[in-house]
Amino acid sequence: MKPDIHPNFKEATVICACGAEFKTMSTVSELRVEVCSKCHPFFTGKRKYVDTAGRVDKFRKKYESFGAGGSAKKSEVEEATEAEEATKDEQN
Repeated sequence: MKPDIHPNFKEATVICACGAEFKTMSTVSELRVEVCSKCHPFFTGKRKYVDTAGRVDKFRKKYESFGAGGSAKKSEVEEATEAEEATKDEQN
């Protein structure tokens, strides 16, 4: 290897947006991150659930006027959902 072409590898401080700090090794002396192991939902066990039902309703409302284009109308979708739920209830 050629001498003096590689950057210096030194101890660095990692600072998270939540306020946590820890030491690691890097070519820079300070790293700022948004999420660390102390505040990330995977490590803390706190999960965020996304309201997908609201998105589906918004999509259906937006494209409801295009019902003739091959998509199911709202009443047909509700009937299919009710039929699926009845089938699940019968199985349990």
